[in-house]
Amino acid sequence: FFFDAISPIVRAESINMDIAFRASRYDKSEQEEGDYINCPFTKDEYYAFLNELRTAERIELHSFEESIKTGVKAGQFFEGCLPVEIIAERGDASAFFVAPLHGVRVEAGPARWFPRFEPEDGTCEALSFDSPFQPVNPAQHRSYLRHRDNHRVRARYWRHHDGPRPTILALHGFTADFYLINEWFFALPWFYRMGCDVLLMTLPFHGERQTRHSPFSGHGYFAGGPSRINEAAAQSVYDARVLVDWLLEARRVPAVGAMGVSLGAFTTALLAAAEPRLAFAVPIVPVTSLADLVLEWQPIGVLLNGALAAVRKDLRVARRMLAVTCPLTYPPALPRDRLMIVAGVGDRLAPPKHSRVLWDHWDRPRIHWFPGSHLLHMDRGEYMVEIARFLHDLDFLEPNALADSEPPPRSLPR
Repeated sequence: FFFDAISPIVRAESINMDIAFRASRYDKSEQEEGDYINCPFTKDEYYAFLNELRTAERIELHSFEESIKTGVKAGQFFEGCLPVEIIAERGDASAFFVAPLHGVRVEAGPARWFPRFEPEDGTCEALSFDSPFQPVNPAQHRSYLRHRDNHRVRARYWRHHDGPRPTILALHGFTADFYLINEWFFALPWFYRMGCDVLLMTLPFHGERQTRHSPFSGHGYFAGGPSRINEAAAQSVYDARVLVDWLLEARRVPAVGAMGVSLGAFTTALLAAAEPRLAFAVPIVPVTSLADLVLEWQPIGVLLNGALAAVRKDLRVARRMLAVTCPLTYPPALPRDRLMIVAGVGDRLAPPKHSRVLWDHWDRPRIHWFPGSHLLHMDRGEYMVEIARFLHDLDFLEPNALADSEPPPRSLPR
């Protein structure tokens, strides 16, 4: 079927031909001046148009027209001939999470600051690069880019001398950027000894990337309101993808997977929508809706709900403002068998419903529930073993790596 007959109709005289132009497909036209009037958009105009399409009044579909929403899966019509509002509402992660520039120069040197885990058969490197990220919202350019320390991305990379090896990209939680804590929390030495290389990236506005006069690590991520949050999340994904590029292309590693906790789990879930080259994605105690999460935190939630009420807004408005950085907005770019979720049944900071709705959204992939909270992960060793089994099933780990390994450490090294 073709749906040209129900396309939006506009009056020809309402089109500004000083901006629009006539042209034809493949330069083959039946009319000398061109068969189609093309209306170019700037980036801002495009997203404004997209938003209007999503919220515009529309004719309800009849029961026999419902297959329109399934596109080519229905086997009846071309994907490109879907009604434009159906295309607009699908959610395309690439529209917001743009692919990074290729060939970004990543500097590597010996890790000199607390290289707690120093493998005998490998090395620990400090990585850094200047992020080419540009805010998606032009109105945020000046305020966002003036934080110069945030431009320089930092990471730590443990690699075998006889590499390249499959590499785990680990993403820390909110305010929790200390390398020592994350070495232990992610059991990075344990995964290293099972044959993986591991890389821990510092998220925007954390650690050495903090804003000047920041009261604590990570403060700048949320300090600028919804617009800042959207840009910080976009940069998190962008910077991680720069490292994925570098690992796959410059270091020639055979595979890269992502694993994150809390805010890092939120970033991991977004990466699962934006980066199809990942071998796997494992969010641990993930946040899926920052709007819901912040409004649930007390007493902050009381203040924010009051502020929204004062301007006659509600949770739905907050959700729309942060929809572009909600993992539930986009379908995963990875198949279900390459996705796994780890969740705490007693989590109060990222309540279990966040993990549950993400699990449903991802078509119910592998999931492991542990008896603990957001900060107290009881049986952490058990769920690390479950993650290792998951990686083994994906052939990410060597065949006998898990069977030959000792259990992951339960406490911080002294």
